[in-house]
Amino acid sequence: MQRNELEKILKGFTGRSIAILGDVMLDEFCWGKVDRISPEAPVPVVQVKKETWRPGGAANVASNVVAMGAKAHIFGIVGDDGSGRRLTEELQSHGIGTEGLIVDSGRRTSVKTRILGQNQQMLRVDREHTEPIDYERQKAILNVILDMSDELDGVIVSDYAKGVIVEDLFKEIVTRFRKKNKFIAVDPRQKNFPFYKKQTIITPNVKEAQEALGRLLETDEDIMKGGVDLLKQTHSDAILITRSEKGMSLFEKGKDPITIPTRAIKVFDVTGAGDTVISTFSLGLASGCNMIQSAEVANLAAGVVVGIVGTAAATQEQVLSHFDRSKL
Repeated sequence: MQRNELEKILKGFTGRSIAILGDVMLDEFCWGKVDRISPEAPVPVVQVKKETWRPGGAANVASNVVAMGAKAHIFGIVGDDGSGRRLTEELQSHGIGTEGLIVDSGRRTSVKTRILGQNQQMLRVDREHTEPIDYERQKAILNVILDMSDELDGVIVSDYAKGVIVEDLFKEIVTRFRKKNKFIAVDPRQKNFPFYKKQTIITPNVKEAQEALGRLLETDEDIMKGGVDLLKQTHSDAILITRSEKGMSLFEKGKDPITIPTRAIKVFDVTGAGDTVISTFSLGLASGCNMIQSAEVANLAAGVVVGIVGTAAATQEQVLSHFDRSKL
């Protein structure tokens, strides 16, 4: 890909409108320093110097969409609690539409707290409910997303297996939006693979692909066969397997698979890299790119965020800068 082509693609992201359906979370970061071991147990003592919060999970996908200059609308569940209100405020401050964020007094907002010392993650604490949402919450989400469907270019399903992505809701979304010729992109979790069917694209990492297929994918040959098998199994238009330091492999119906080498220069933290991949890939589809172009730009964007500690999102300017540095 040439720089002028990349610039044109990125400019096409501006003004696109994407729905993100899935498990929203609040990512909390406690930043500190370590200079001693606890006398109570053989563990480091982190002296917290500051605390920061970011939208996480499906909400981080929305943040990535907005960072790239497009519009994002989030659809999911938060609790009637302080964390839910903080998350909603964070989303709105990023310019993310929260019309589809349903408040459920019977659940707590998912919060992931990361304790960092000298910029290294020492511990993560998760507070969450993972029970499937009930019919009334499914209906509430469906009604709002369908009311907005005409203004949306497509839907990203960001599944963290925390209860929002359930079979009936998923099938209804796929059926309704594919009838309107709009894409459905799925970032999967293994437990729900049996009902991921007929989406436009699904983006498992190697571990998720292995779990879905029930076998190891250890060699390039294994990956190539596994991607083809997943394409048949899910009846998708395409499969994008993300392969960490080996880049990503794209499988499209009726086409030969291709592998795109990684563009990462430094890797500090892979938190949220999958969110960046699916958001950027989806914006490529929304702006008229083919799947190979979309995957190449997503690969560049992922190279940006893995070089940043903590949950992060790439901007158009950062992607262009990363492209220039990766060419040196």
